[in-house]
Amino acid sequence: MFKAKLKEVMWMGFRELFVSQPNVFSGFQKAFEEADYVVLGVSFDVTSTFRTGARFGPNAIRMASLNIETYSFRSGVDVEDLRIHDLGDLHVSTDTEQTLERLAKVVREIREAGKMPVVIGGEHTITLGVLKGLDVDFSQTAIVSFDAHLDLRDEFMGLKLSHTTFMRRANEQLKPAKILEVGTRAVCKEELEYAKKVGIEFFTAHQIRKMGSEKTANRLLKELEKCKNLYLSIDVDVLDPAYAPAVQNPEPEGLDAPTFLDILGSVCDKRVVGFDVVEVAPNFDQGVTAIQAAKVIFEMLCCIEKAKKG
Repeated sequence: MFKAKLKEVMWMGFRELFVSQPNVFSGFQKAFEEADYVVLGVSFDVTSTFRTGARFGPNAIRMASLNIETYSFRSGVDVEDLRIHDLGDLHVSTDTEQTLERLAKVVREIREAGKMPVVIGGEHTITLGVLKGLDVDFSQTAIVSFDAHLDLRDEFMGLKLSHTTFMRRANEQLKPAKILEVGTRAVCKEELEYAKKVGIEFFTAHQIRKMGSEKTANRLLKELEKCKNLYLSIDVDVLDPAYAPAVQNPEPEGLDAPTFLDILGSVCDKRVVGFDVVEVAPNFDQGVTAIQAAKVIFEMLCCIEKAKKG
């Protein structure tokens, strides 16, 4: 009996020592109970209306994260020193509402366990599910979306809930204290009218180029100073296609990577309750966009960690 038990313990030890999941974000995996940040993939792109393929984004970004260095010169923090747990991917459905409901339930559990959700998409619609799972007082919460598009249509191609409408649904259903959209350059008249009517503010890519990253960052922080919580959503198409070609809805005249990261870093402070990075469709390039997305997540985690400890 003793020998049998010893063999079992030895086998468990070798399994833990020599075997691991190869595609874990960053390659540094802590147990869920020990983690501060919990990564969750959502391989979902059912409502995509131009290119498809963002369902392949989570694993492409994970793979890229294993092959770029982890030290951040912006923050002086190394991702290797962070306590991160990668849960894996949500079991999605072709029913958008069901997928968002499942996502909200998982995010709620992550938050109840005292961890920060880091969600990798997938199409941008998933942000609505994450928001519904945050369990925060939205009257004191700002949503900051870095995106080429406003996503404020009432419906598109017969759908009331899609990657083109989710921000309008978020405003109607959650009533956040503020919605700020950054990097805007692709809109329709309906969205502009709605934004003006309900007071949703946006910074266009053209304005940002004129102001520069420092002035833009200061303006953002001024707008957000009264908010207790921040949720950050990054659609990688905020970057110009020269930097991120493999996105589902590419638009010219986007932000360059250094400008974007400088602005983004300024709002990654201790008020952040979670964030997502979405819309990478890796089949449209040779890995460049997934690398950009992985770098964005690294920089966000490092800036947030620095703010928490500062």
